[in-house]
Amino acid sequence: MVSEEILSAIRKYAIKNAIEYGKANDKSVLGKILSQFPDAKSDMRQLNSEIAKIVAEVNSMGKADLEAGFSQHKEEFSEAQKKKAEESVPKFVLEGAVAGQFATRFPPEPGGYMHIGHAKVSFMEREFADIYKGTLALFFDDTNPEKESQEFVDQFKEDLKWLGIKFDREYYSSDHMEQLYGYAEHLIRDKHAYVCMCSGDTIKQNRTESISCEHRAAIPNKNLELWKKMVSGGFEENGAVLRLRGDLKSLNTVMRDPVLFRIKRQPHYRQGTKYSAWPTYDFNTPIIDSLEGITDAMRSKEYELRDELYYRLLDLLELRKPRVHSVARLEIKDNITSKRETTRLIKEGFLMGYDDPRLITIASLRRRGIVPEAIKKFVMRFGMSKVNSIVDISMLIDENRRIVDKTAKHLFFVEEPVRLKVEGMDSFEAKMRFGSENPSEYRSYKVGNNFYIGKKDSIGLKNGDRIRLKDLFNVEVSNSKGDIIAKHIGDQGNHSKVVQWVSEGNCSPAKLLIPGRLLIDGEFNKDSLTKADGLVEDAAKSLREGEIVQLERVGFFRLDNKDEMLFIGS
Repeated sequence: MVSEEILSAIRKYAIKNAIEYGKANDKSVLGKILSQFPDAKSDMRQLNSEIAKIVAEVNSMGKADLEAGFSQHKEEFSEAQKKKAEESVPKFVLEGAVAGQFATRFPPEPGGYMHIGHAKVSFMEREFADIYKGTLALFFDDTNPEKESQEFVDQFKEDLKWLGIKFDREYYSSDHMEQLYGYAEHLIRDKHAYVCMCSGDTIKQNRTESISCEHRAAIPNKNLELWKKMVSGGFEENGAVLRLRGDLKSLNTVMRDPVLFRIKRQPHYRQGTKYSAWPTYDFNTPIIDSLEGITDAMRSKEYELRDELYYRLLDLLELRKPRVHSVARLEIKDNITSKRETTRLIKEGFLMGYDDPRLITIASLRRRGIVPEAIKKFVMRFGMSKVNSIVDISMLIDENRRIVDKTAKHLFFVEEPVRLKVEGMDSFEAKMRFGSENPSEYRSYKVGNNFYIGKKDSIGLKNGDRIRLKDLFNVEVSNSKGDIIAKHIGDQGNHSKVVQWVSEGNCSPAKLLIPGRLLIDGEFNKDSLTKADGLVEDAAKSLREGEIVQLERVGFFRLDNKDEMLFIGS
């Protein structure tokens, strides 16, 4: 039994729908009711019946009666529309940011490929730069020679360009090394930093126990001497570090004499062997932000405890302080962004590379046919929330499908092809549309008696069964053993199912790769990539490499390699 409250709401929304569109629509009203009364799903049959009756009644009403009914809820509708408009405006606000006096930066470390988490930050920062009429810089935070390379720099630039994110300038941490050395020396002279030669384990234990080591009490001149030895290459790797003389009793463990510089012997992709003492992220980021005129710096929420150190260093060095804004991370369920774990899976042969379509790097998403517009819409919905988001990739895929469905050509593909011989017909020109969104675009083939259908469609066929070759004609099966023999019956009679087909002489071998969940319960899923072999109609030969199509009844795919006719699914 549908309640009076729901019946009243049905009538209200039906009248509103009729006023706005000239006629009320059952499905539109149903959507509104289920949104407001989710429990109404318990009896859909009765609900649909009541909606149909009330919609029919409303559609029979005259204009005056409709307007009278609408006026009873006019104020409610007006408030709802206002609220919807307000909610549709992106709530992108940065506390303290000033229009016309705004500069931010996107600061990737070039130690791996760009992933969807990076995309979220870069899109948001571009948005803020536009909102506040300011600038966005591309800042490569490259002070770890062990992990970084020109390959990763180039890949970031390529991915950012593909996403359509524009930058006003570009700079690198490693180009500021001489300035950073100068500021380190400044801290040493002012007794705010010292050279420590304890082992990494000892440093960690002392910080945990709030204990100082013997090196902490050294005078500035001794520390300057040791510092110069660090800079000139006099120490072996891990032989010494420069530490801030912080507060060993601080409840914020970040402030317990953090490391500012360490020794790295591996050549740097940009600076070569010029430097051996390299700054940590904690040291170089606030200083370079200040020197480069950044007014508003966005950092992952996980760095919130490090904000105290960020400002402490700027205070000690008497440098201008940017505003720091925290933003939550975006994680995709059952996937990874860890460079270490990704590299391991590649080295062990589980993944094809950093652009493996199962990953969520931008190169991977591009390879599987996810378009920039979909990525932007997907990541921007999370805004400046400080709550970490762990979402299913299906949300991104759904967003993408809504976009690519408007332009993707529709093609036929048959997996594990089985021959179908159609008797009683002459060869003719078959003409089929590429899709409903491309009404004027057709592909045509001269088809004869021989076709191929998919193995799954052939299973269970019996003599006398009638099937329809999609967009072509009906056939009646006369022999279902081995190659299928069928009689051409045109458009006569009913059919049990519609099947995909390709015509012999008008098709080519094709391979499909269909990505699935990379991880199950945190472990690598050995079935995360499905492979399918079959035949695709010859219209695929006219596709551009990288073009996205819909293989009907299979899904959306991007042509990854035209020579191999290899498609990767989204």
